[in-house]
Amino acid sequence: MRTCHKSTLLLPIIGLLVAATSTIQAQELTVWHIKAVHPEGRLLDVKALDRNGKIYDIKALEENGNRQFMDIKSLMGDTRIPVKILVSDDKYAPVKAIADDGTILDIKALAPDGQRLDVKGVKRSGSIFHIKAVAPDGQFYGIKAISPQGQLCDVKGIKVSSELKETEIAGVPVAAHVKALPPAPARGE
Repeated sequence: MRTCHKSTLLLPIIGLLVAATSTIQAQELTVWHIKAVHPEGRLLDVKALDRNGKIYDIKALEENGNRQFMDIKSLMGDTRIPVKILVSDDKYAPVKAIADDGTILDIKALAPDGQRLDVKGVKRSGSIFHIKAVAPDGQFYGIKAISPQGQLCDVKGIKVSSELKETEIAGVPVAAHVKALPPAPARGE
């Protein structure tokens, strides 16, 4: 009986600890901006666009101080929509957001003159896709995550599986996950 009694007393305490841990974790979310870097040094907003032209933020989410492998999400109100590289036979791999119902949102870099540049996986090195905004003249603009303090991370596609299709989300075949990673050290460092 004593063991049962002690367990009964511990349940409320365990519940409080779980709630406190959840609150602490919720407070430790840092939102990073996602930008394309123009060769002249300007930053272009990177956004998700639905079929009707509505624009949604794209952000990197640093949870509990983890800057090594941050999720990239489209924010639709309180809903976080995954951003992925889709399976495709195109020259450049499409980077898209996938809603819970399978709706695909375009990811674009928005130039001040109103141009909307495609964001694509333009090259693959092993399990890494290099993600860039593609200018009308064919130039590539780097995609970066920028912290509220001005720190930079690279936005890349990551393959975990050797299969063409990494996973499927709401019926949409995914080739790679989109993440923000610390910049790779320069050679010789």
